[in-house]
Amino acid sequence: MLPDPYASDLWVFGYGSLIFRADFPYTDKCPATIQHWSRRFWQGSADHRGTPGYPGRVVTLTAAPEVICWGMAYRIAGNQVDEVLDHLDYREKGGYERLELPLSLEGQQVVNGLTYHATKGNSDYLGSADADSMVRQISIAIGPSGPNREYLLKLEASLKAHGVVDDHVFDLADRLRDLESGQPT
Repeated sequence: MLPDPYASDLWVFGYGSLIFRADFPYTDKCPATIQHWSRRFWQGSADHRGTPGYPGRVVTLTAAPEVICWGMAYRIAGNQVDEVLDHLDYREKGGYERLELPLSLEGQQVVNGLTYHATKGNSDYLGSADADSMVRQISIAIGPSGPNREYLLKLEASLKAHGVVDDHVFDLADRLRDLESGQPT
């Protein structure tokens, strides 16, 4: 019999809504980074922040040499790993896949961890678009988890609260505020 790869504690890395909405049990959390990945609003959300007829945009990871992506790491107790992964598999069902990778926890400790990312091959993948088009889509989309704009602004606020600069997220949030105030973008 093969050993269970998750028989012990597991670290889960969140870089989007898991930063501000970790709705699963965990024993510890701390800021963490991953190397060679960037956060981009390139994944469609027809089940949380939009609908099948008008999907929202949420973040995924894209390969990016020389880039470091900041997020939050959560330690899941070994006896709760299956339960948490079942929950996260359902929550991230809209095109996301598990990805195992090294996480650099605050304080420089590196651990193996797990995150979810959307690949180009999934049916909800939207890919890159010009920033104004993305913002117009984000400003209108609403789904079962709430308005897409709320997701963007909560992510921006969470990053700022931790002193993290993310030009992509901040640019979209600034453009959203300009659009909503009637300013040209």
